[in-house]
Amino acid sequence: MCAALRSVYRAPNGQAAQKALGEFAESELGRRYPSVAATWKRSWDRFVPFPRFPPMLRRVVYTTNSIESPDYQLRKVSRNRSQFPNDQAVVKLFWLAICDIEDKRSLKRAKDGNKTRRKSEGRLIEGRMTTNWKQALAQLAAAYPERMEPYL
Repeated sequence: MCAALRSVYRAPNGQAAQKALGEFAESELGRRYPSVAATWKRSWDRFVPFPRFPPMLRRVVYTTNSIESPDYQLRKVSRNRSQFPNDQAVVKLFWLAICDIEDKRSLKRAKDGNKTRRKSEGRLIEGRMTTNWKQALAQLAAAYPERMEPYL
């Protein structure tokens, strides 16, 4: 399934992506699983900005393995809290959770005997090992300055 949809998210622009999605929908796999193509079509407005990103940034976005685990852990931390007194409380909760996640990863690396030793030690370094993360972050900051500047 992923291999069949790869031409959609690797398309150079929105029109090519839409054409690739149409080809997927008409393929044997698309006919066998019509809900997949229907889901893409329903969510097309949310996908359209993606092909506008440079290929390097797209690769960082669609290879989400480095994002999925921390995302799951952050959702787990916030799941049982239905309300927060203010925005600062949310920021503090997530900051402490991120520090805890990084501490656990550091301990795991130390336990493994530094087989996968990183060049830099300390907290909040996982993003540095994501391929082209610094360049992707710079491109995101250029594309969305109002969203990124407060955090850089």
